[in-house]
Amino acid sequence: MTVRTWARDLALGIRFGASGGREGWTRTLLTALGVGLGVAMLLLASSVPGMIEQRDDRADRRTPAEIKQIGSPEIPPSARTVLWDGVETLYRDRVVKGTLLRADGADPVRPPGVAAFPKPGEMVVSPALGELLRSSEGKLLGERYGGKVIGTIGDEGVLGSRELYFYLGSADLTQESGSTRIGSFDAAARTSPPLNPILVVLLVLVCVVLLVPVAVFVATAVRFGGERRDRRLAALRLVGADTRTVHRIAGGEALFGALLGLAFGIGLFFAVRPLAGYIGLYDLSAFPSDVTPAPLLGALIVVAVPVSAVAVTLLALRTVVIEPLGVVRHSATRQRRLWWRLLPPALGIALLLTGRLGSGDEDVAVFPIAAGAILVLIGLTALLPWLVDAVVGRLRGGSVPWQLAVRRLQLSSDAAARAVSGIMVAVAGAIALQMLFSAVEGDFVRETEQDLARAQLSVTADVTGAGSAERVVTDLRGTEGVRTVTGVTQAQLYSPARTPEEVAAGHGEIITLTVADCPTLGELAELPSCKDGDAFVVVGRDTETGALIRQSAALGKPYLTGAPRESTAGGKPVKAWSLPEGAPTVTARADAADNEHPGIFATPGAVDLRGFPAASAVAMVSVDKGVPDAREHVRNTVARIDPGAHVWQLTNVEEDEQFAKVRIALLIGSLATMALIAASMLVSQIEQLRERRKLLSVLVAFGTRRATIAWSVLWQTAVPVVIGTVLAIAGGLGLGLVMLELVGARVADWWGFLPIAGAGIAVIVVVTVLSLPPLYRMMRPDGLRTE
Repeated sequence: MTVRTWARDLALGIRFGASGGREGWTRTLLTALGVGLGVAMLLLASSVPGMIEQRDDRADRRTPAEIKQIGSPEIPPSARTVLWDGVETLYRDRVVKGTLLRADGADPVRPPGVAAFPKPGEMVVSPALGELLRSSEGKLLGERYGGKVIGTIGDEGVLGSRELYFYLGSADLTQESGSTRIGSFDAAARTSPPLNPILVVLLVLVCVVLLVPVAVFVATAVRFGGERRDRRLAALRLVGADTRTVHRIAGGEALFGALLGLAFGIGLFFAVRPLAGYIGLYDLSAFPSDVTPAPLLGALIVVAVPVSAVAVTLLALRTVVIEPLGVVRHSATRQRRLWWRLLPPALGIALLLTGRLGSGDEDVAVFPIAAGAILVLIGLTALLPWLVDAVVGRLRGGSVPWQLAVRRLQLSSDAAARAVSGIMVAVAGAIALQMLFSAVEGDFVRETEQDLARAQLSVTADVTGAGSAERVVTDLRGTEGVRTVTGVTQAQLYSPARTPEEVAAGHGEIITLTVADCPTLGELAELPSCKDGDAFVVVGRDTETGALIRQSAALGKPYLTGAPRESTAGGKPVKAWSLPEGAPTVTARADAADNEHPGIFATPGAVDLRGFPAASAVAMVSVDKGVPDAREHVRNTVARIDPGAHVWQLTNVEEDEQFAKVRIALLIGSLATMALIAASMLVSQIEQLRERRKLLSVLVAFGTRRATIAWSVLWQTAVPVVIGTVLAIAGGLGLGLVMLELVGARVADWWGFLPIAGAGIAVIVVVTVLSLPPLYRMMRPDGLRTE
């Protein structure tokens, strides 16, 4: 058989698809719609690697080389150098990031996307942040840093279209306060921390679970209109075409619908791509230009969809006997074979069990995990038709709608099983993911011991001298919505070096000095008694640190307010401070953030903080929940004191950042996949109703109540749905158990599948309800007309 013969027959099939009249075009457009939705989803999925790469590239370009390369030598001031300090804040649960800049000379390097370097008190903001600041909703945020907006950051300088980012000029930056001198932006690609092997497994399974239902639906969509097509093929046999020729013509007709669907999907993808600039979820966003399919993946989709359309059609026709006088799909006594349907899931489980986990993502056998999960899920779609036949073949009796539905399923259940297969695969995969997420969640999400009843915010600001630290506490106490503030001043003490060699090397342990009044110190340590002028040696849960502090205190030598090498190298003068004699050793208590402060506690009368080159104020803030935006008022107060200060929101739960990103990716993908499945099921349901329009019209013409027919259609959907849901739960639990064995975890919640199964059933109910109006329109006697 030559390529020319194939081309001729496929072209003839395309002509039939394009010239089939109103009925033919309706069938073709339904196929194109179904395939197009799947193609658009696949193109979107193939764009994700490029979106991540573009985002990482922009992050690298705006991060200074000196920040990326830890331990790089300090650079001297010049006309081009800049002092740099990163800041981050929250505004009504949205993350706002920025950078404080101070130029050393007249020609400072500019960050990417910034046209004019901001002077002290000036800001350059991202488009999304500028939009927020101009709105009434961003009024409080505009008061936080008080900078005058002089420009907008270009697209090359922000990670995504909805990112809230700014550059703020500051005259207060110094290296002593922790700022870094930089000579350029953009550096060698940042080395990302290796992904946890368990997260690699999760990512692979997420991709499989989200994309396999799409592929299942595309394969289903190319078979729309199967019964009408078979009658036309019988006519071709009547005029002399042999079976193989007829099959190839049918493949060409499916190819035409697939090509239209491919064009529609590509058009839909490019039509919705501009919306990427307006969508942001969990601080993640992208530019429309980022949403570009990877060339290899895009080419694979363009080739695979038409080829799969022909292949699926030829495979489906193997069970159909097309004769000149009609079509016989199968005899009543024919039984579906089970043995070959068990092979894909069995092979998939075997592949999964060969997967291995190591210390990094390079040690994870990704292919067996992906291939194994795909085979298991595809195997479920092969099992569903056999299971539906096995169940409905044993159903007897019941009401008239029930008998109509059961008899229809007994005669032909293929279309009903295909319609349910997409949602079944999605539910099974989601159950496996839920089991895996629940089992490993304890490794990435932990409950904290933070006491939210005592405080809800933790503040750390760099200050110099006791007066500045007292100002932080005083200003916070006067802030709107603040109930209580517990604040201390912390500085560093260097314990005396023991030998000249240690002094020359700059050795000598660093001990934290905490200064506050007696009531505040009493909240942070178990003090026997306290009065102004007292000092204490404080040890905590860390026994090694406690032994070090006791040993340093026992030396009886003065502590130094700076590193020992500074005094020996002729640098800044280092002052000495002596621990008062008889200072007792006490045990530390955790603060509201569950942090201990071991070291030395002193009251203001025991130490003069003006002798220390640097200090910081640490405050625990409790806010009134009844005051709107109380937390935002606190952040504004802190930013006015020190724009580089840190304000942490205390929480009962801490989540690993990489794990959180995987969870967000799953949420975004699940929403998109569920929307696609709902749309695809609606298209499939309408197509099935079209195929049975004449039958429905005949029943109405003979006096059958429309409600009876409607209930029979609902039962025809409900029975495969129930069977498919049971199979999905069983398959999902089985796949989940194998994945748990792979990562060495145990089941955390056996009933976690209930919400997922409920969501799948809810999607089906919604689709069924939406299909009722077309059903009633098709139940008319004029449906008996024929051309």
